[in-house]
Amino acid sequence: MTTQYDRTSPPPDPADWAPPSPDARHRAAPSSGTSHRAASASCPEDPRPAAPAPGAPRPPLARRAWRGRPEDPRWVRPAFLGLLLVTGLLYLYDLSASGYANSFYSAAVQAGSQSWKAFFFGSLDAANAITVDKPPAALWPMELSVRIFGLNPWAILVPEVLMGVATVAVVYAGVRRRFGPAAGLIAGTVLALTPVAALMFRFNNPDALLALLMSVACYLVVRAVEDGRTRWLVWAGAVIGFAFLAKTLQAFLILPALALVYGVCAPVRLRRRLGQLALATAALVVSGGWWVAVVELWPASSRPYVGGSQHNSFLELTFGYNGLGRLNGEETGSVGGGGGGMGGGGQWGETGWDRMFNSEIGGQISWLLPAALILLVAGLAVTRRAARTDAARASFLVWGGSLLMTAAVFSCMAGIFHQYYTVALAPYLAAVVGMGAAALWERRHGIGASLALAAAATATAAWGYVLLDRTPDYLPWLKWPVLVGGLVAALGLVLAGRAGRRVALAAAGLGLVAALAGPTAYTLSTVQEPHTGSIVTAGPAGAGMGGGPGGGGGFPGGGNQQGRQGQAPPGGGTDGFPGGGPTGRNNQNNQNNQNNQGGQGGQNGRTLPVAPGGSAESGTPGGRAGGGMGGLLGGANVDSEAKALLAADADDYTWAAAAVGAQNAASYQLATGEPVMAIGGFNGTDPSPTLGRFQQYVTEGKIHYFVAGGGMGGGRGGDSGTSAQIASWVEENFTEVTVGSATFYDLTQPTTDG
Repeated sequence: MTTQYDRTSPPPDPADWAPPSPDARHRAAPSSGTSHRAASASCPEDPRPAAPAPGAPRPPLARRAWRGRPEDPRWVRPAFLGLLLVTGLLYLYDLSASGYANSFYSAAVQAGSQSWKAFFFGSLDAANAITVDKPPAALWPMELSVRIFGLNPWAILVPEVLMGVATVAVVYAGVRRRFGPAAGLIAGTVLALTPVAALMFRFNNPDALLALLMSVACYLVVRAVEDGRTRWLVWAGAVIGFAFLAKTLQAFLILPALALVYGVCAPVRLRRRLGQLALATAALVVSGGWWVAVVELWPASSRPYVGGSQHNSFLELTFGYNGLGRLNGEETGSVGGGGGGMGGGGQWGETGWDRMFNSEIGGQISWLLPAALILLVAGLAVTRRAARTDAARASFLVWGGSLLMTAAVFSCMAGIFHQYYTVALAPYLAAVVGMGAAALWERRHGIGASLALAAAATATAAWGYVLLDRTPDYLPWLKWPVLVGGLVAALGLVLAGRAGRRVALAAAGLGLVAALAGPTAYTLSTVQEPHTGSIVTAGPAGAGMGGGPGGGGGFPGGGNQQGRQGQAPPGGGTDGFPGGGPTGRNNQNNQNNQNNQGGQGGQNGRTLPVAPGGSAESGTPGGRAGGGMGGLLGGANVDSEAKALLAADADDYTWAAAAVGAQNAASYQLATGEPVMAIGGFNGTDPSPTLGRFQQYVTEGKIHYFVAGGGMGGGRGGDSGTSAQIASWVEENFTEVTVGSATFYDLTQPTTDG
């Protein structure tokens, strides 16, 4: 195993770390401005094949693609391509079993495939009543795929898989530049086998695109630090700006780390560094701001309402519900309402420094997090005496700084937080593990490096045992091989510098297998089960216990409370949500009973299986659904009778139906292929449309049916009670129609006493 780590760093301090191993001593240490390829060529004793001489005939393209760089060992490119192939096959396995996955976003994809206006704004329906509560960039790849291949689960989810494979490739490329192909392969493998990554790169939430773009940004900043070229930094700014259009301010979490690293470490004068950072900032503003400017300047009367906002403003959505509200819990219109919600600041799970390790989050992301922290500290110790412009140290700071910044914010968030958010950590964690392992392996003959490697192996084995012990019914035997194998590997790594290369490689291999055994098992469990609804978690049942909606289902504040087999959360109204929902004669939400019978409630914060026979048309073909909460977090089962009713004469109306809550509306829209208005947006708490506007739509004959139930109804805060007002007005004035197990109101048939 060889790396390029020493090419830009001086030898370590002999007082603390031994010199590099004999197989690496032949390498010279060129200046920090020397490129990777030039450094390779300048080493006369480098055992790898030399690059072809200028003017030499180039081999065929297929041969070059398989062989890779001429100076690389022959195994490098095949191993890299094999990693990508295995990752792709793993993520594609039984992909269609999840149906439309999160029907909220699938309905928006369907709308964008039918209307370019809906495509641009990210509308939930092709008639452009209201948008999703995020910018639309994450929808665009899926919408283009559906325009080409038609609406089906594969067309929606395959772009997410490709993003996952691309993220693995980017992390590999970013790590191998300074630490060699073996380090890149370790990093790529760790990322591919992280359970939450296997979950979200097979799901249609915005997090897949965000993780890819954040990885690209880190790669570009590392390139910029290497040679000080402005173009790399400007491209990094543009990528982060576009990532803002995927998930707003979460894209900016790593900005302080990236800007500080470049400002300190770039190999150009300070004045030039500041100018380059200013240009990168301008690129960020243009890349992310053009869409925001169009939306804010577009007349509100001719564009869809901005979902998730209370005043039809994307800036309000960005800095409120999706911004500061996520930090302080003041998310007006959320499932917990504004002002801290129902249960106070802890309704989305416990905050604190150990949040990434708790019973809700740990099994999703933290398997190698202790090792990453140890290796990050050790890597910075190795490079502490390097020059300011040392690119290896800058790589540790870029990827490690991004890991620490993101983890710190996630750990402190008092607002809405779901386990799957942690996929953002996966690329950074994987890169740090790959870089740290390679850097210390080079110095394994020194006691400091060997002890650090052993500490990482020990911590990983012990933590893997703890995580596996949290799900005692899932592979109960696995925790012991993980623990014993990791401890034996740690002992071997302590002696690695003295026991010979074969023994050292055996210890390293055993440690890697023990470290990846737990997350691999969780990843395989993840890809073997369908995932539907808004809140999903990786691994076997019980791996993400507790935490209410943050725990994968149920109700804020508790994982095992409501949403099971027809039990409704406490509070007034037919939906059982605070503030009530549709009231009047029909005091039974047949729609939501159907959801509960399908098992879309929380069991210890996990999701229950949908009953056999779940509707593929509604995107819930069975498997684990994402939360109950009266149909708020999971789609509905739409039977053939209801589909036929809504589809009849649908072309005569702008909206075939209207329903409170986006998941409720999305299920009917996906089943019928016709626009369905989501009253109140995702939660049913957005003041859109107002009662007066809805009455106008009905008078003009634009809406055919109203679907009973769904959403939070009255909600909390501001004008979010409009959905309950609309529901009450409909029930008092229009004819009730029961079809199958669902109840509708025909808005073309007023009651005689209305």
